[in-house]
Amino acid sequence: MSKLHLVFGGRVSDPQTLDFIDPAHLEVVGIFADYETAEKAWRSAAQRTVDDAEMKFVVVHLHRLLEPDAATA
Repeated sequence: MSKLHLVFGGRVSDPQTLDFIDPAHLEVVGIFADYETAEKAWRSAAQRTVDDAEMKFVVVHLHRLLEPDAATA
């Protein structure tokens, strides 16, 4: 199975949390087949919004959500 990764972001209430203010307006950067590509996309999106402390982008390991037992093995 591919190790899919989702990169998305949006405005948060506190930059130290993942409390997104308006989930309807999240920016989906994309789904990537490996972590390295996802990290490059994350860095690009984060750099684009570096001056806005309320914007946060994250990488989600979709493969861990799709097969949670495989992540612990």
